[in-house]
Parts: sequence; C-alpha cells; structure tokens
Amino acid sequence: MSLRPYKADMHIHTVLSPCGDLEMSPINIVKCAKSKGLDMIAITDHNTTRQVSVTQKIGHSNGLFVIGGVEITTKEEAHALAFFGDESSLSMFQFFLDSRLPKIANDEDRFGYQLIVNENEEIVGEEPYLLINAIDADLDEIYDVVHSIGGLFVPAHINKSTTSLTSQLGFVPPDIKADGMEISKHTTKETFLKKNAYLKRFSFFRSSDAHYINNIGEVYSIFNMYDLSFDEFAKTLKQEGGRYIDGV
Repeated sequence: MSLRPYKADMHIHTVLSPCGDLEMSPINIVKCAKSKGLDMIAITDHNTTRQVSVTQKIGHSNGLFVIGGVEITTKEEAHALAFFGDESSLSMFQFFLDSRLPKIANDEDRFGYQLIVNENEEIVGEEPYLLINAIDADLDEIYDVVHSIGGLFVPAHINKSTTSLTSQLGFVPPDIKADGMEISKHTTKETFLKKNAYLKRFSFFRSSDAHYINNIGEVYSIFNMYDLSFDEFAKTLKQEGGRYIDGV
C-alpha cells in the first residue's frame, strides 16, 4: 500500500451556524464538495455538532468522506477546531458544549438563523442560544476534554486578524497543546513560519472556513495518507509513517 493524495477542506459551516448562508444545507455542501473534486471535508459549526451526522450520511452515499467537527470559541475568544472519529465522541463533546455555552438567546434579525435540517432540507430543529459566544472554558481545558474522548484539537486560522490566537493573545503560545495548526487562504505555511519558526514542529493545513456555497474548496490542502479514515487523518496531522500535508 502506498500513500495517496486526498484533497481536503477541513473547515465548513452549515445553516446551523448563525453566520452560515441558508444555502449551506448538508446536501448542497456535499454536492458542491464533490463538484470541486474534494475527497474529504469536515463540518465545523460554531459551538455545536448537531448538523454532523446527517452530512456524514449524505457524504457516505455520495462517496465523500465527512469528518465530524466543531469550531469552538474559547474563553480567550479565539477560535479552535476539534475533530472526532465517532458518534459517541461527538455526543460527549456536545454535552460539554451545552454545559459551557452561555444561555443567551439568539437574535435572528441580528445574527442569523441557527437551523438544523435533514437530508431533504426540511427544518427539524433550531438552536435557541447564540452559538458564536465564547464558552466557559479556556484553550488548555478544551484541549484536555477533546483528548480525553479521543478527539483532535487544532487552533483555527491562526494568522487571522480577528478571533484567532494571534488577534486575541498577540501570538501563538510556544507551549500550546495542539495536534496541528490551521491557516487561512490569506497566507501560506512558508510565509507564516518566516515570523513564527518556533511553530515548525506542527503540521499545518489551509481551509476555506466556508460560510457560503461558492467558498467550499476555494482553498484546500492535500493530505497524503493511506486511506480515507479518521485514524489516517490523525496520523497525517502527527506526520507519522511518512504521511504529510501539501498545498499549504
């Protein structure tokens, strides 16, 4: 068996995120990802995992590997991604998120809808509390919780001028606990590491952070691994056995 290149966009929002466009239904996301030649995506709504399972089901039916994830707003008001390999881990982390998200009602006129839809694009639920608020947990605690249930923790768009470690703390802590780093389309790994060489021990990937259909796959990374599985994704982030990430 040899390494194969898999085109991946690991940061995509659905209609459940208040900032996600109403066209971002699971079926539309999967169709668009396939049209862009993507092999793997991750669903990463703000502070919730409740749109993951239906997207995974549709993805499986259409030959697209979908990893369950979430974009967390930490107590520092920095964004971070968490990825999980099974429904049980997602459920456990959802329980944690529900216990730490402030009970502040969403204002749909101001922030947008937070809709849960099924494979037929029918609304089956709605999140009542504003999902873009910071949860009551800091970076270290979130990392520990994610790892305690077998997940992976990756600070999001670390070069971004808002809602990133760089914007909130002024830098990425040298001793940060993480499984990798995400950068946005506005920089490259080479450019970022010129000023942040102390982070070169980490794997980097770029994602679209898509909130609109046309943004899916706008930027992507190539994961060179042996097959499409969560275990292979994890090993690639850790650069195990010659696995590596391109296009960053």
